[in-house]
Amino acid sequence: MSTHTPPAKPMTVPEFIAAKGRGQKLAVLTAYDFTSARLLDQAGVDAILIGDSLGMVVQGNPHCLTVTLDEMIYHTRCVARGTQRALLITDLPFMTYQVSPEQALISAGRAIQEGGAHAVKLEGGERSADAIAKVVSADIPVMGHLGLTPQSIHRMGGFKVQRAEEQLLRDAKAVEQAGAFSIVLECIPAELAKKISDSIAIPTIGIGAGVGCDGQVLVYHDVLGLFGEFRPKFVKRYAELGPIIHDAAARYCEEVRQGRFPDADHQFKS
Repeated sequence: MSTHTPPAKPMTVPEFIAAKGRGQKLAVLTAYDFTSARLLDQAGVDAILIGDSLGMVVQGNPHCLTVTLDEMIYHTRCVARGTQRALLITDLPFMTYQVSPEQALISAGRAIQEGGAHAVKLEGGERSADAIAKVVSADIPVMGHLGLTPQSIHRMGGFKVQRAEEQLLRDAKAVEQAGAFSIVLECIPAELAKKISDSIAIPTIGIGAGVGCDGQVLVYHDVLGLFGEFRPKFVKRYAELGPIIHDAAARYCEEVRQGRFPDADHQFKS
């Protein structure tokens, strides 16, 4: 059992940015529902990402491309109800910001107004700079996302490590200059991720990008051993809840079928 005491004050975007200057590593996890969000918030995570990864771990799809903005808003509302202090960041899903900066602003506005998010995340470097700047101009905080960008999975040919150093450095600068408050770096060699982190003033949040980033993010289901279909090399499982849940459900089925549940202690008496 951890003895960590969660910070008392809510995490804000300015505090998130300032953590880098203090050398304070930022801990981020995904969540998609009220119960999970409440547990993570009470555990002391700095930020909760409502990721479009829900397309895989919640909806059972092979990728995130089918997730809609309405679905993201629904899950964001659920998470917001369970959160008191963590910063809430919502993914803008595929084709909700790529058409134009104006489309990006409308989508981001809905995520904030209808979902209760504090910030949004969108993928892409130089190609997304105008969209980021447009959203930021409306005082909506934006987190960028570089490296392996899951919405580009078909172009990249799968979930592959990204090594284009010069382009990634340009992309990071473009995202920072557009006004983003942070950048996720996904599946980038550790040395390159550290170089990117050192080249910009805003925090980098790594996922499969080594310890040189300013913080880390993992998917809730991966951390807890709930999703076995895809096991990325960079994921550390802090629990194996999948087998525990399976065994509990199997015991329940057995006791119901044998007439052992409900027993005398679990039913009302006249």
